[in-house]
Amino acid sequence: MTKYIVQGGKPLFGEVEISGAKNAAVAIIPAALLVDGVCRIENLPQISDVTMSLKILEHLGAQIRTVNRHTVEIDCTHIHATRTPYELARKIRASYYLIGALLGRFGKAEVTMPGGCNFGVRPIDQHVKGFTTLGAKVVVESGFIYASTESGRLKGAHVYLDVVSVGATMNIMMAAVMAQGNTIIENAAKEPHIVDLANFLNSMGANVRGAGTDTIKIHGVDRLNGGSYAIIPDQIEAGTYMAAVAATGGQILIKNIIPKHMDCITAKLVEMGVEVEENEDTLLVRRTGPLQKTNVKTMPYPGFPTDMQPQITTVLSLAEGTSLVTESVWNNRYRYVDELKRMGASIQVDEKTAVVEGVDHLTGAPIQACDLRAGAALVIAALAAHGESEISHVQYIERGYENIVEKLRALGADIRSVDDLDQQSELGAAYIG
Repeated sequence: MTKYIVQGGKPLFGEVEISGAKNAAVAIIPAALLVDGVCRIENLPQISDVTMSLKILEHLGAQIRTVNRHTVEIDCTHIHATRTPYELARKIRASYYLIGALLGRFGKAEVTMPGGCNFGVRPIDQHVKGFTTLGAKVVVESGFIYASTESGRLKGAHVYLDVVSVGATMNIMMAAVMAQGNTIIENAAKEPHIVDLANFLNSMGANVRGAGTDTIKIHGVDRLNGGSYAIIPDQIEAGTYMAAVAATGGQILIKNIIPKHMDCITAKLVEMGVEVEENEDTLLVRRTGPLQKTNVKTMPYPGFPTDMQPQITTVLSLAEGTSLVTESVWNNRYRYVDELKRMGASIQVDEKTAVVEGVDHLTGAPIQACDLRAGAALVIAALAAHGESEISHVQYIERGYENIVEKLRALGADIRSVDDLDQQSELGAAYIG
């Protein structure tokens, strides 16, 4: 059990390089199942969700070669298994992408119900709607999702999503790329990682058009061939470091980003008094004066992302005046608020709205991460707080942030990762002495 120990109150200065996008990587790795040949994936983030996804593919029979820290070659030519390992797949939310990939290539899939962060119900009804519209029979039984087709191949169809769903859009896209005929997905989500998945599939020989709009058109092909692809930079990781310097003060240069993807986050931080200078693939972020109140509502892209809601709420807890944060995407995403209150934050939650009264400062405390983005928010709070904080359950944070401790230390933060056993040994030595 690892913990982070943070001595807060220090502004951040320096440069940070953003890793590949977690939300793209955890879809593109399963999509490699569709490829008959070797596909080389570059700019993979070194995070636990990626490690778990690669282990699942190996279990199914994929041959995986690590080229370097951020590049792997995946060969799924000889895969024959369509049942995922229960204990591995249940640990990550993105396990459901295996359904679309396996169903698209083999006409059948047996995949564990998704796990990952527990901050609300994660319905897969839109996924199922898409698969059944394409001709699959889907049954949920004993913790598994069973999907199959009588003919062994899906048939193109017109799929209308009742709600905008990133996961369903990507899953249906994977299922449809090798279906017979044409598929149209209407009311599709438009997030950058959806475009990235479409670009990956197209680079392997698929025919996907319209990704990034609300209508995606897919012409089914007989097979996908091998190739190389580099994953886009992580919008949410970049936004998290922007929020960190907003909370602590200082100035950092955020490198390896696509500034257009950051517009929805940049706009809110600028409203709060943060200075942001945009260049070709960098953002210079500076905060020297007081933070100002603002209102935030999470929305599907290009709106403010739900995955940045805990981080921006933490920053607003230090702003002058009263701010409103409205969560319109997920239920129960305010569980981290009780941890911020331990640190002196003044936040009241009423269903999907948080009323945030800015305070002069936060105070260090023992706090516990309850999911990935909530964990990142608590790291930000600890960096800004007076005194020492101890953050537990950091395995959630490491699901989506590569080398977060090392990157923050390079910016001047006083943060370290310790094992409980190490901490107990230090305490024992101190007691004996």
